[in-house]
Amino acid sequence: MAPPRLFRSLVVLSLVAAPLTVATSTAEATPLQSGGVVNFGCATSGKMHCLGKAIRSPKGNGPLVVSTPVGYGPAEIQAAYNLGGLHANGRTVAIVDAQDAPTAEADLAKFRFARGLSPCTTANGCFKKVNQNGAASPLPAPDYGWAEEISLDLDAVSATCPDCKILLVEADSPDIDPLMTAVDTAAATPGVVAISNSYGGAEDSTILAADAHLNHPGIAVTASSGDSGYGVSWPASSPYVTAVGGTTLKKSTTAARGWTETTWSGSGSGCSALEAKPVWQHDTGCAKRTVADVSAVADPATGLGVYDTYNSCGSSSFCDFLLALGLAQGADGWVQVGGTSLSSPVIASVYALAGNSVTSGSYPYAHTGGLYDVTSGSNGSCGGTYLCTAGAGYDGPTGLGTPNGTSGF
Repeated sequence: MAPPRLFRSLVVLSLVAAPLTVATSTAEATPLQSGGVVNFGCATSGKMHCLGKAIRSPKGNGPLVVSTPVGYGPAEIQAAYNLGGLHANGRTVAIVDAQDAPTAEADLAKFRFARGLSPCTTANGCFKKVNQNGAASPLPAPDYGWAEEISLDLDAVSATCPDCKILLVEADSPDIDPLMTAVDTAAATPGVVAISNSYGGAEDSTILAADAHLNHPGIAVTASSGDSGYGVSWPASSPYVTAVGGTTLKKSTTAARGWTETTWSGSGSGCSALEAKPVWQHDTGCAKRTVADVSAVADPATGLGVYDTYNSCGSSSFCDFLLALGLAQGADGWVQVGGTSLSSPVIASVYALAGNSVTSGSYPYAHTGGLYDVTSGSNGSCGGTYLCTAGAGYDGPTGLGTPNGTSGF
């Protein structure tokens, strides 16, 4: 049987056509709200389709372009998950993606400057980009859709764990073999304590052999649960990863925490058809592996502001015009993003802040006191069971809950 087609986790973008500027700001931001949407995605040699939607530009059928930071930033992510003042002490989060993002380091620098974070560069040893074999060159062919994913992942790590070092490992293509080679390369790199995988694909018989590449005791391997609602994808269904679902995160003037979270309707969840149930998972409605384990913000309407400039038209007001019309690919500035593509690197970064040696996704199950329980919302139809409906305790869409500091990780 052919390997499963992989899909990139949903990335929802918001852009406003305007001349591009980058303003330094650590103030709290208000996320842009969803209006009309357009599909945003790409194909790489027919192997993988990047699935996403963008808020529709009033000028046409493409995304909007914004000149200043939008959405949530480091202040909101750290406040919502009780992470303020914590440090990674030299630990590294690895990001595994496919294809190359030529502007990744420069765009990361703009994001961190605008958000008041210290530089994270190749020169100062904080950032490193390699191919799937761990070498600086040759890098894979670039791709506009994967470049947006990469910007999201790098900025999510920066927002959650500002002093984490970041290793970006770029697979040659979005097929299982190169992606798993990239995971192994990340795990073999000194200092890496967590590896985030913001992609997924349908389960089939090939995944069981591939699971071995996700089995790295002592290192937290996270995987997005999916962005199409109720239903299971791999590698989130692997028993060797922490499967990360998604929530809608909103500020609250009445909740003691200062924030509320509900299930994001796009969060993937369910019962695996093939993967064995790990010994640390004890829910009774699924005889095999249940997705997800934990969760974090994923709703694009309450998403992260990300900076990305890799596009097919350059940098000009005319390029922004073409992007707005949908006649060019990529982005040219600040975008507001979501999907479990966001929640996976957030959770990987929390693992890095915790600094514990972990085995697969077991740690949160033994430390549920370190999680905010998400008790409302649904991601689809499953007869009203916990597999698609949030409730007290464990449920499929949000798992055990979201981080309350690092004690659950």
